[in-house]
Amino acid sequence: MLKGKHIVLGVTGSIAAYKAATLVRLLVKEGAEVKVMMTEMAKHFITPLTMATLSKNPVLVEFYNPENGDWNSHVSLGIWADLFLIAPASANTLAKMATGVADNLLLTTYLSAKCPVAIAPAMDLDMYAHVATQTNLNTLRERGVAIIEPESGELASGLIGKGRMEEPEGIVRAVKALFAREGAWKGRRVLLTVGPTREEIDPVRYITNHSTGKMGYALAEAFADQGAQVELVSGPVSIKAQSPNITVHNVVSAAQMAEKTLALYETCPDVTVLCAAVADYTPAERQDQKIKREKKGAYALELVPTVDIAAAIGQIKKPNTLTVGFALETNDAVAHAQDKLQRKNLDMIVMNSLEDPGAGFATDTNRVTLISRDGETRTGSLKSKQQVALDIVQRIDELLCCKD
Repeated sequence: MLKGKHIVLGVTGSIAAYKAATLVRLLVKEGAEVKVMMTEMAKHFITPLTMATLSKNPVLVEFYNPENGDWNSHVSLGIWADLFLIAPASANTLAKMATGVADNLLLTTYLSAKCPVAIAPAMDLDMYAHVATQTNLNTLRERGVAIIEPESGELASGLIGKGRMEEPEGIVRAVKALFAREGAWKGRRVLLTVGPTREEIDPVRYITNHSTGKMGYALAEAFADQGAQVELVSGPVSIKAQSPNITVHNVVSAAQMAEKTLALYETCPDVTVLCAAVADYTPAERQDQKIKREKKGAYALELVPTVDIAAAIGQIKKPNTLTVGFALETNDAVAHAQDKLQRKNLDMIVMNSLEDPGAGFATDTNRVTLISRDGETRTGSLKSKQQVALDIVQRIDELLCCKD
């Protein structure tokens, strides 16, 4: 996938710069041509000679060569590159990128780049969590910069937390996923259910859950960014789809979601992802008037099962299509997810657990385990839901290739 690709690798001042050597080696091994650009501070952590040897190209630091006056054109570099990857990206460089500061060759190249830009942040946990850094990351994300989320773990300071740069192997996978956006999903159709449902008790009350739709909408945008046409069946959420490749079908109840999803499935999408937190039960009878509180005694509410959308699609599943389910568990998570995978005839299930801090409903992060029908299990680290969405799309793409 990377054969013949031109990658400019920017290395900034961070202890994680030592990982850049392995990263260059892996990118070159995948067939990419790599030109390394370093800041002055980066030279204190790893030598230009090391990077030049591994990349087989001179390392660029200054705007010009002081010995002969040769100019290192940031404009030409930005045009040459198919991807500008900054790994590690320090808090200082992130701030300058977000505010348009152009005081070194790396930053002027970033501002001139015509190609996609990806960054792998690396810093201590308090610096990463600081509102200024998070604001800068959000600004860059909104401008289209791909964020390769750092991991949680032991940091150079001796503290343990989020801020450790993603390992080189993970960065290469992310780079491959970025290039996959260039056309692998064009022409494919994805059916995606997201959000909660509301099961009305009376005109003012309903049964629902804590789902906000964040994970589902992140998935919709990830599919759309890679060229897929997405049919999004959405329960009531406050999020709006951004991509023109997404068609939203708003529903409220489980019955409405089932009806719309099964109707769209008849148009034979390539991939169906059932991410919605659909209510398992609905009131047996909806009251036309508001139920008044009784002066004394309990009130019994009779519930009946809703349509099991995943099971219904599993029964009519079409050949050469892929069906993915979600399982949010509170105990024995993997066992329950594997059982659901088999019972509902899914090709893959995305499992997450409320026992994991930072995962689940209403969070901006998630930690998932991807379990496929062939038995392969992949457990990720805690990441932003946007990054988790990219991991899920990449795994689905791999499974589709096997079917093709």
